[in-house]
Amino acid sequence: MKISKYITTVLMVGLLGAAVSSCKKVEPSTAIDENVALGDSSHIATATIGVYAVLRNPDYVRSGHFLMEYPGDNIAQGQASSDDLSRCYRYNQIPTGTHATNFWKQAYHLIAAANKIIAVIPDNASQASKQLKGENLYLRAMAEFNLVRIFGRPYTQGNGSNPGVPILKENSTDIAPARSSVKEVYDAVLADLLKAADLMSSSNPNVYASKEVAYALLSRVYLYMNDNANAIKYAGLVINSGRYNLLQGGDYQNYFSGVPENNKETIFCIKHTKTQDQGFSAIGSMYYSGQGPDGTSSLTTPGGQGNTGWGEIYASRTFVEDLNKYPNDLRHSFIAPYTIAGVLQYNQKLTPNTPMYYITKYSFQEGIVTLSSPVYLRLAEMYLNRAEANAKLGNSQQAIDDVNIIRARAGIPNLTLADVAANGVLAAVLEERRLEFAFEGQRAYDLFRNNLPMVRNYPGTHALNNTPTTNIMQTVLPTDARVVFFIPQTEIDNNPKLTQNP
Repeated sequence: MKISKYITTVLMVGLLGAAVSSCKKVEPSTAIDENVALGDSSHIATATIGVYAVLRNPDYVRSGHFLMEYPGDNIAQGQASSDDLSRCYRYNQIPTGTHATNFWKQAYHLIAAANKIIAVIPDNASQASKQLKGENLYLRAMAEFNLVRIFGRPYTQGNGSNPGVPILKENSTDIAPARSSVKEVYDAVLADLLKAADLMSSSNPNVYASKEVAYALLSRVYLYMNDNANAIKYAGLVINSGRYNLLQGGDYQNYFSGVPENNKETIFCIKHTKTQDQGFSAIGSMYYSGQGPDGTSSLTTPGGQGNTGWGEIYASRTFVEDLNKYPNDLRHSFIAPYTIAGVLQYNQKLTPNTPMYYITKYSFQEGIVTLSSPVYLRLAEMYLNRAEANAKLGNSQQAIDDVNIIRARAGIPNLTLADVAANGVLAAVLEERRLEFAFEGQRAYDLFRNNLPMVRNYPGTHALNNTPTTNIMQTVLPTDARVVFFIPQTEIDNNPKLTQNP
């Protein structure tokens, strides 16, 4: 990889900054030279907006979603597709995969842009400047964490000794670095997040980083490392900060349809405005198609494929079966069965046919069918991070108490220790995580980092891996090679120090 290409990136604010400038009410000029931008505090603030805009680029947010969510068991692909997303879903990735290449490139673009700003702000700068440095440290840490969990094996396998991804720091002079170990990348992520939290003081809206955003990601990272005490500590700091509240009732059912900054549960999301709707190229287009000719009106009735979206990826049959254990579970609001005259429709492009349970977590923001601001961190995760960590530490009642907070919000009965004795407290936590965070890019990681298999016993294109193709079973073990994606071949061609995943 020619990382030097990204180190020397010019922060063209017209390209990077305009996308989210309205969020901080900064009016960027159309093109600010890098040296000018980084020599003035107001221009550093504008350049930071540009770094946030890198997150919104489809190469990061859309390709990243396919890489993180499609290997899970909450979704089913209903038909074969020429798009590389099919390989993400079927576990038959290739080194030249489009979405892995897109994400790698864009993540390092983000890191290099953040590094430019981190490098020019001393730790003893004004509080406003330290805030900006902290935000860029957070953005770098988030990008590195996502890279290492996509391209590096779970930390719990070998205690982080497996190959991770290159670490690119603000003072780096190595334009073609080798892969660091998973542990080294995690250590770098933790260092950035801890420093970011120390530097930041502003209570930013949830489309920007803040101290609590850094704490929330620290909780997730420590949980992935099996450092349960720290996972509990940082989840607690977010919960007890008083900045966030679990949405209740109808507000919860409409979680993803409002203006993102107004959502009191969201800790951090990637904001898209009405003018940034991606239409048929949006994440939600793969999950939903409503009745109507276009994606610009508030259509809530599921319809045939190709009306307002492609509608090719559905909630899996086993996920729906788990959700249906409690018909009053409010999380039914996040799926929309496509029915005609009360009869569930099936995608008939596979045998057996795939039930068409549309997914709405990436639809209907501000009344636009394909508009969404993907949520990366939210308060419910802090409760379930703490629950999982307590379960592993043997604090069973504390774990169940946190699980019950989420179940009560969903409108389903509380659990007791007697209820979960047969399968164990950890299994109860992971089941609640499945229901709560479905389609949010967490499920595969929750299983593999806990040394559990991915079992897909439902219709979907994963059956095309089998002979005969009507055999719908696919089991992916946490030790399987394709639990992680190939390093993009173009990067290996450009950087001989990079080694390929087996």
